[in-house]
Amino acid sequence: MHRLSKAAPVSTQQRRAALKAGASAIAALALAGHGPLARAAQSGTASASAADSGLPAADAGRQSWQNWSGIQSCKPTAIATPANETELAALLRGAERGVRCVGSGHSFTALVPTESTLVSLDRMSGIVSIDKVAGTVTLQAGTRLALVSRLLDAQGLAMRNLPDIDVQSFAGAIATGTHGTGQNLPALHADVIGMRLMTPDGNIVECNEQSNADLLSAARVSLGALGVLTQVTLRTVPAYNLHRRVFLKPIEAMLEEAPALAERHRNFEFYYLPFTGYAAGIVHDVYEGNDVLTPQPADEAMLSDLKRLRDWLGHFPKLRRWMAQRFIDADQTEEAKNRSWRLLATQRPTRFNETECHVPRSAGIDCVREVIATLEKRDDVYFPLEFRFVKGDDAWLSPFYQRDSCSIAVHTAHGEPYDYLLSEIDLVYRKYEGRPHWGKLHAVGPDRLAALYPRWNDFLAAREKLDPEGKMLNPYLHQLFGVNRG
Repeated sequence: MHRLSKAAPVSTQQRRAALKAGASAIAALALAGHGPLARAAQSGTASASAADSGLPAADAGRQSWQNWSGIQSCKPTAIATPANETELAALLRGAERGVRCVGSGHSFTALVPTESTLVSLDRMSGIVSIDKVAGTVTLQAGTRLALVSRLLDAQGLAMRNLPDIDVQSFAGAIATGTHGTGQNLPALHADVIGMRLMTPDGNIVECNEQSNADLLSAARVSLGALGVLTQVTLRTVPAYNLHRRVFLKPIEAMLEEAPALAERHRNFEFYYLPFTGYAAGIVHDVYEGNDVLTPQPADEAMLSDLKRLRDWLGHFPKLRRWMAQRFIDADQTEEAKNRSWRLLATQRPTRFNETECHVPRSAGIDCVREVIATLEKRDDVYFPLEFRFVKGDDAWLSPFYQRDSCSIAVHTAHGEPYDYLLSEIDLVYRKYEGRPHWGKLHAVGPDRLAALYPRWNDFLAAREKLDPEGKMLNPYLHQLFGVNRG
C-alpha cells in the first residue's frame, strides 16, 4: 500500500493518491499493533460496472430499479428501452402519467422513482453526425459520456470539459446540470447548441440558438420534465492532452491560494480531508507533448484506511489532526499526462451519498471555510469535501445561471447517516445563496427556488405548455415544482 509520510515517501501516479496516501499514513500510525489495514470497506464498495448499468434489477414480480448509492428505488409498472424515436413516440402516447427517464442512476435525489413507466435510452446511443468545419457533433441522447469521449477522440475531437465521473448518459448529465471544474469552463449543457425534444404527446420539437431559442434555454437543464431528449448537438474542441499534478497543502494555505490557482490553471479543484488540516489540490493544464505518464490503478484501500482511522479515533479529533500534521509529508507530489478524457474523469467504486451547492464565486472561500467548520463539529465524518470552480451560463435552471460559481460538495459513505447534509450543511449553503445541484441531496423547496433562479417561473410556464397533464412528473417533481397532483 502506498503511503505519503516523512518516514516513507513515495511517488504514485493515481489521481487523489496524495489525498488518500496521506490518510493511509495517519491510519497506519494510529492503528499500529492492530493488525493489517483493511483492503476494502466491507459495506462501502460495489462494482462500478454493475452499479452503473442503468438497467433495472430483476425482481420476483415487477422489475425494480435503484440508484447507484441505493437510497432511491422504485417498481415501475413498465420498463421500456426504445430503439428509436418511432418506438419512443408510441410509448409516450400510450403511457399513463408519471413517465420518467433513467440513465446510470448517479443522481441522489428522487428524480427517477415512479410507479408508472420508466424509460431507458441505452439503445439510443452513438454519433448521428459530425461537422468538422463547424466543430460540432450530433449525438443520440442516451450515449454515455465515456463513449462520447472515445468516439470523439477517434475523430480528433473532444468535449471542452468533463465531470469527474463519466458513466452518465449525456441526456441525464445535462438534465441535472452536471459540471467539471475550471474558472473559465462552464457546465456540460452550455456547449449544447441544439436538440431534438420529444414532447409528452410524442411529437418532435427542434430547438437551437436560432429557432425555439427560449425552449433550448429551458431544456438544456430540464430535470427530464419537458419531455425526452432524443438527440443533442454540441460544440467540440480539437482533441487535447492534459498534464495533471496533485499536491498537498495545509487547508488555510489552500484557501488563500485557491483563487490564484484557479486563475493560473485550466482546471483546478481541491479536496479537504476532514480532521487533518490538509487539502489535496489537483490542477490540469494543456500539454503539447505526446508522451504518456499513466497513473497507477485506484487503490480504494486508502479511503478504507481513512474510515478505519475515523472508527478508531473518531472521538479524538485533536489526535487525528495532530497525527496528520506530524506525519504527512506535504512536499510529495504526483503527475500524469494523457488525453483529456482519460484524466478528467475517474472511477468511483466506493459508494456514497452527496450534497452539493453552488455559491457566487466571490463567496466561495468564506462558504467552504464555514462548511468545513460545521463538518468538524461532528466526529463521524471522514469523506473528503470537494471544492470546484464553474463559469456561468444562460440555461434557465442552471445552478450557474448568469453567475460564476464555486461548487462545494459534501459526501457521506453508503450506509451511514446523511441527514445532517440536509440540515447543518444546508443552513450554511442558505446563508451564501447556494443553488443546489439537481442530482444531489438538498432540502430546497419551490418558494426558495423561485428566489434563487430568476427564470424559475418561465421554466414552470414552459413545462405547463409542453406537458399540461403532468405526464413527465413523478411525486418528487410535483413537490419540487409546487404542482398539484390533480
